[in-house]
Amino acid sequence: MARWILLAVLAALAAGCEFRAKPVASLAEGGKLVVVTVNGPGTWYEDSQGHPAGFEHDLVMLFARQMGVEVAYDYVESREEAERALAERRAHLAAALIPKRFDLPGGLAWGPSYRMAQTQLVWRVAFPRPRSLADLAGRRVGLIADAQVDDVSVPSATMERLPADTPPEELLQRVADGRLDGALIDSARFLVERKHFPQLEAAFDVGKPAHYAWRVGPVDQKLLLDRMKVFFARIEKDGTLRRLADLYFGHAARISAIDAGTLLERVNTVLPRLKPWFQEAERVTGFDWRLIAAIGYQESHWDPLATSPTGVRGLMMLTEETADRLGVKDRLDARESILGGARYLGLIADSLPPRIGEPDRTWLALAAYNLGTGHLEDARILAQRRGLSPDAWQDVKLALPGLANPAVFPTLKLGFARGTEAMQFVDNVRNYVDILSRVQPREAPLPPRPQPPAAPAPPPAQAGSPAPPQGSPGEAAASR
Repeated sequence: MARWILLAVLAALAAGCEFRAKPVASLAEGGKLVVVTVNGPGTWYEDSQGHPAGFEHDLVMLFARQMGVEVAYDYVESREEAERALAERRAHLAAALIPKRFDLPGGLAWGPSYRMAQTQLVWRVAFPRPRSLADLAGRRVGLIADAQVDDVSVPSATMERLPADTPPEELLQRVADGRLDGALIDSARFLVERKHFPQLEAAFDVGKPAHYAWRVGPVDQKLLLDRMKVFFARIEKDGTLRRLADLYFGHAARISAIDAGTLLERVNTVLPRLKPWFQEAERVTGFDWRLIAAIGYQESHWDPLATSPTGVRGLMMLTEETADRLGVKDRLDARESILGGARYLGLIADSLPPRIGEPDRTWLALAAYNLGTGHLEDARILAQRRGLSPDAWQDVKLALPGLANPAVFPTLKLGFARGTEAMQFVDNVRNYVDILSRVQPREAPLPPRPQPPAAPAPPPAQAGSPAPPQGSPGEAAASR
């Protein structure tokens, strides 16, 4: 527990969070928008490439951009501590997946609701599944002291209330270890944590749904509430809110307990032999070794001898042409395949327009790893046709199914492709990165990616499998 908090605090410092003990300045006086948040996968965290991320983080950054102000983050250990910071005028608002509840007039206020969640009973899969609270007689049920579940009562069970600053994964770990029989937790947090606990499942819903909202302090309260009303109405209407929710919660919903459990088992049995080569690939390319390992797991389940019916082979499943261009002499040699696949991902990422930032650059490169760069370019053009951003993964993701639409693909340069498979590929890799990041934490900062050499892009290869980057960045409308 102490180690988790220390790592979170260090991450907050590394990303520029500011710890404040004095009241914040009004925005009208040129002050920054000071936001308190809680470290976690659904709120604010550092991603595998060292960039700040999280559902709440991205919402806040969009809101600040609309207001034309800079943001300063304060990291706190619980939502209750966040509210204290607001009451003491040390922040303007709290964005930490806080469930909205009734308040007396005056003091702190609530912004518009932007997401709904449900308290759930989480249970071990190996045990008979309870159907109602009555089935919990004599059982030990844990929960984190929290406004959303404070009114939940199970008289026949032994309730264990953990401190408000307890990480959700600690609560779930107690259930997985058998120290608790079950736990009450909100569905949003369980959704992003369930991949780490394949032995757990949601048994049933408890109580009424909760609506998440930002908590607003007294400093600039009216201004912020007025702007929030306009902001959330706009992003709900134009689909931004839905796309952002899918970005952070959608991929987590698409991994099965069996798949997560298999990966965790192979982390102990297979990964130790391969890890030095994944780490070597990190030093060569600047990509987090866990990202490279996640690609390898998605492609072959870390089987160096894997072979597809189309002749794609090896741990990173390279085509013969791609292997030749990357200098991979033996695709069935695990080290050569890993280094070749990592270099190939780097070539794709470097071929994308320089204006594309992270993490979109990585997600788009992953899609091209699966789909081919030519088809990715078609998807970016299709996104642009629909009024979406060709540089944002979440927008391009919406366009990918169109590559298989008979009414659409004849109008594209390379025609038909299985765009949905690329979506699933990226979602799976992201889930595997999340799991590996938890069980294999970094021991040193991620090195910077090396600058790409000035060289002409290689020609396209077989569609639907790893292919060298295609064409020049100015070749299509989406790249201009």
